[in-house]
Amino acid sequence: MRAVPLYLDEDVRVLLAEVLRNRGYRAEHTLEAGRCGKSDEEQLAYAAKNKMAILTHNVKDFIALSKSYEAHGKKHSGIIVSGQLPFNELLKRILRLLSSYSSDSLNNNVVWLSDFK
Repeated sequence: MRAVPLYLDEDVRVLLAEVLRNRGYRAEHTLEAGRCGKSDEEQLAYAAKNKMAILTHNVKDFIALSKSYEAHGKKHSGIIVSGQLPFNELLKRILRLLSSYSSDSLNNNVVWLSDFK
């Protein structure tokens, strides 16, 4: 099973990418990619182009983007949405998700991190 590579939206703490990389996962934050200030659509397109699922706290906008992608037949590598959480809880939930999904199983899906309590 190939691990899910993650692209973290700028509303997610940069530290999460570093911690995930230290645990052997491929993770990149918007800041590290030099993409801060880009639109949500641009962020999702970047993640899709690089075959990375995007993790965001911007639930409303990314749910709408997912519906738009579906309506236009566009593909993405997964959208993971979460409310704001303390860092340790966010890490715990994302690690549970990563142990439950392969990269391909997230394609074109929206996953709620609240399902991984």
